[in-house]
Amino acid sequence: MSTSIEQSRIKQSRIEQSWQSKQAQANKGGPQANIDRHTKSGKKTARERISLLLDERSFEETDQLVTSPLLEKKFYTDGVVTGFGTVNGRRVALFSQDFTIKGGSFGKHHAQKICKIMDLAAKIGCPIIGIIDSGGARVDEGILALGGCSEIFMRNTRYSGVVPQLSIVLGPCAGAAAYSPALTDFIFTAEGLGQLFITGPQVIKQALHQEITKEELGGASAHAEKSGVIHFVAQTEEECFEQVKDVLSYLPGNYLDKQRTKESFQTEAQKQKNQETFLPAKQSNTNSLASNSPRSLIPKENQKAYDIVRVINSIVDEESFFEVQERYAKNIVIGFARMQGRSVGIVANQPLHLAGALDINASCKAARFINFCDNFSIPLISLVDIPGFMPGVDQEHGGIIKHGAKLLSAYAQATIPKITVILRKAFGGAYIVMGSKNLGADLVYAWPTAQIAVLGTQAGVTILHGRKLRGIENEEERDGLRKQLESDYEEEFLNPFIAAEFGYVDAIIEPNKTRNHLIRALESTQEKVELLPRKKHGNVPL
Repeated sequence: MSTSIEQSRIKQSRIEQSWQSKQAQANKGGPQANIDRHTKSGKKTARERISLLLDERSFEETDQLVTSPLLEKKFYTDGVVTGFGTVNGRRVALFSQDFTIKGGSFGKHHAQKICKIMDLAAKIGCPIIGIIDSGGARVDEGILALGGCSEIFMRNTRYSGVVPQLSIVLGPCAGAAAYSPALTDFIFTAEGLGQLFITGPQVIKQALHQEITKEELGGASAHAEKSGVIHFVAQTEEECFEQVKDVLSYLPGNYLDKQRTKESFQTEAQKQKNQETFLPAKQSNTNSLASNSPRSLIPKENQKAYDIVRVINSIVDEESFFEVQERYAKNIVIGFARMQGRSVGIVANQPLHLAGALDINASCKAARFINFCDNFSIPLISLVDIPGFMPGVDQEHGGIIKHGAKLLSAYAQATIPKITVILRKAFGGAYIVMGSKNLGADLVYAWPTAQIAVLGTQAGVTILHGRKLRGIENEEERDGLRKQLESDYEEEFLNPFIAAEFGYVDAIIEPNKTRNHLIRALESTQEKVELLPRKKHGNVPL
């Protein structure tokens, strides 16, 4: 009897040792030579990256001992670490590709692991974060690898608007695999580490005889400034993960989650400071930000540029504005902020670039951001100072009509609280597109000096009085009449009062009380319910 018990103990010990050995192999990653090359290149390992992102000791790994049945050499995890953890106490699901194992390439089981964690994240309602460092589909698994990529794409699409999806590209992301981060909500990278491209430099050289480096083709600068594919660029991996944490702090866990305050992460002093920035109008003619007030930041001269980001910072909670796609389409500014601790989305024209006019890139940039805010019930504030759409043959032939329509559609379809403030000018079709009353804005405010018209002064006078002016031969007399007509035009047409009389503007407000009005508007609309006409959606019967 004792011999049988002893044998059982020995067997159990061997099993435990075997398990510990397998676990150690899985934790190690790929061959030591691969690990050495990886770290020598300045990159973190898959598990080091998880440690940088998640709260300490919060990671719960899944499918650690999965291997590929098709490869001669077996590696546990099959090149991707998956699991759950917390970021500042909030639950997230994530996967981190391991470049030391087959270059982080996608195989059948590799992809299945990612799909499995995405499915579970959607069921429990938490954000999905992908840390990407992969050579693409695994050549030696052929169609099975391509099928695995497709399964991931399907989930990226199906879970869009269900839970936030974030991609952190810290290595190559090539070929078909590049579509997965493109389908997610936000893409992060670090300078010199991440590259995304469908066809690499060698293919381009063979097909088109063009020579270009990986970094020039698909690096951080290329995609942050030219294509707009990347939303956030950091200098180091550590900074990149801090950006991810910042963005997560503004987002709900899923589309049903309405808890978007940062109170649990604030000190008592910070909470008190945020409360003090709001003073009701009856207590003060200006808010506590008056020394850096919106009125003082915008020039009285209509043609002078200014930085809209400074205006945004004077209205929202202190140090709460977090800009998205800062390097791309700079003529429009988008980002997250807080008003009394609650998350809001900001869309604002930027007069420092192209006078704040809308072009193709700016329209697409803002439209996608508005759609995201609408998906996750984040209220939207629009700050308007726009001369019109960008003119030019390139814009027209590039499709400014269809791309501008995307922005119009995003505003019109969004059912979140939408509050618009016209700061200085809003002309023509661009006035309509930038969150106007007729596109469903719940509340539209205008400063007393705001100008709302079909055309600006010079263009308006030319259209209305061009024939009369051309008929005057004396140049001095003609200039004098033009100045008088421009003055009359500005007094009659370029003001917000006519719009207010017809209900297109809900209130003319004192600039330095803009924050107060926005806070009250957000409080009034926070329980807003708006139903759009019914459409086919998934398998839900009409």
